[in-house]
Amino acid sequence: MNTECVSLNIENGIAFVTLNRPEKRNALDMAMFRAIDRVSRRLRKDRNIRAVIVQGEGEDFCSGLDVKAVLSRKSSAMTLLAKWLPGHANLAQRVSYNWRKIPVPVIMVIQGRCWGGGLQIALGADFRFATAGSTFSIMEGKWGLIPDMAGNLALREIVPKDTALRLAMTAEIIPAEAALKCGLISEVSDEPLQLARQLAAQITERSPDAVAGLKKLFQQNWFRAEWLLLAKESYYQFRILLGKNQGIAIKKQLSPEKHIDYVSRKRW
Repeated sequence: MNTECVSLNIENGIAFVTLNRPEKRNALDMAMFRAIDRVSRRLRKDRNIRAVIVQGEGEDFCSGLDVKAVLSRKSSAMTLLAKWLPGHANLAQRVSYNWRKIPVPVIMVIQGRCWGGGLQIALGADFRFATAGSTFSIMEGKWGLIPDMAGNLALREIVPKDTALRLAMTAEIIPAEAALKCGLISEVSDEPLQLARQLAAQITERSPDAVAGLKKLFQQNWFRAEWLLLAKESYYQFRILLGKNQGIAIKKQLSPEKHIDYVSRKRW
């Protein structure tokens, strides 16, 4: 699947999504918002993919919102913000939130600028691998705005509140090492794409139902009451035990020479 600004290629069960607007530093215009939304929704429905790797073409992952293309027209801003119900994600939020809903690991490969909307997209992932030369900023405050693309869901999980407030209030640009130190990214690497491939390959050795159940357990219950987390652990485990992949996982461990393949995961 390829659009003018986002491409999707699937290799051996791993989906590679590329932001493809390098001449604009992969800045987000309306076409890119819609393309990311379409691709991520499609991947959520694909029960055969095992991992997703998202990267940006060119020197930068994503420099943020294309302000001239989006904010110069009030109708575009209203399209991004519109939603039927307050608690549902709008188009602006889905480019980050949708990654959280895909029941496989989502890994961001980051180089250059990862600012504003670009950081919001990256925060939707489970892992963020970045080059040493990459930079990060919650830049919405520079334009008199607040971050409103659902990245706050992850931000509250991975950094202290005072750190999040400082970054958002100042719109400060920080280097990769500082981002790593405060928990904003997972790892700094000279070859983040290679690192992402290695992690994806490692996870694909595990049952797709166990991986999907684990992601849902952590994403939806991390801050919930103890009793609810305990209940969800048991419920998801029963679902996994009743599926074929758990038995296949046992066979793969006991007879690795037989090269048994997992079946398509359950609907999570």
